[in-house]
Amino acid sequence: MPTIKTNGINFYYEERGSGEPLLLIMGITAPGSVWNVHLADWKHHFRCIIGDNRGVGLTDKPAGSYSSEQMADDYAGLLDSLGLENVNVVGCSMGSTIAQQLAIRHPDKVKSLVLMCPWARCDNYAKGLFQHIMNAKARFRPEEFSLYIQLLIFSKSSWDNEEKHADLAQGRQQDAFGAFPQPLHGLEGQAAACINHNALPHLNQINKPTLVIGGKEDIFTPVWMAEEVAGGIPGAELFLYENLGHAFHFENTEDFNQRVRNWLQHN
Repeated sequence: MPTIKTNGINFYYEERGSGEPLLLIMGITAPGSVWNVHLADWKHHFRCIIGDNRGVGLTDKPAGSYSSEQMADDYAGLLDSLGLENVNVVGCSMGSTIAQQLAIRHPDKVKSLVLMCPWARCDNYAKGLFQHIMNAKARFRPEEFSLYIQLLIFSKSSWDNEEKHADLAQGRQQDAFGAFPQPLHGLEGQAAACINHNALPHLNQINKPTLVIGGKEDIFTPVWMAEEVAGGIPGAELFLYENLGHAFHFENTEDFNQRVRNWLQHN
């Protein structure tokens, strides 16, 4: 299991496929393995590099607050260890904030950006939501916490679909017996990074091809957040799925995988 030392922590990563490098950065609470449904497609076209973020999975989980800048530096160190620069980067939710900071702080390392359900800053509602996520983690059983997260990220269309509804129940059951549950202090560190992220004044420094993509029914990171990010990055493209939420990439995986693959291959 490959682990490298970066920015003061032991950082776990994996690689799949070959070709042009593609760095994938996942969101709050999620290990890199959550990319697997996308890797099933993308590994046939790219050298996919997947990490467990600071605070989750097999990467170190130091106590205390993290920052999106710090987590971007974690990935910069990973790319250095692999001898890579000018890579395509896809960041999901919290991963999008890390990707923004990577492009701002380490521009030579980034060729293009796909920012999924992103935000450039939190308003008071978003800050309250991340605080409630920490409260829920502290008090709920794993399967109860999983249900709360599912309610935040999946749209009504998924809850109303019997097959997807059954998949959600199965996911909660799996989370009840997870092999590497995220400790509370790891989630708290990541939530601090989410709450305090504010790249809005610096987005205009990003001069890489950028696709901002989200769901119109996202109640976790609403449409205004995606629009603000797309409006702040010169030349950024914006695509929003109808009737889908924060987890649009799971709700319509086939279209998402192909859409992102095609965009990356033409930018």
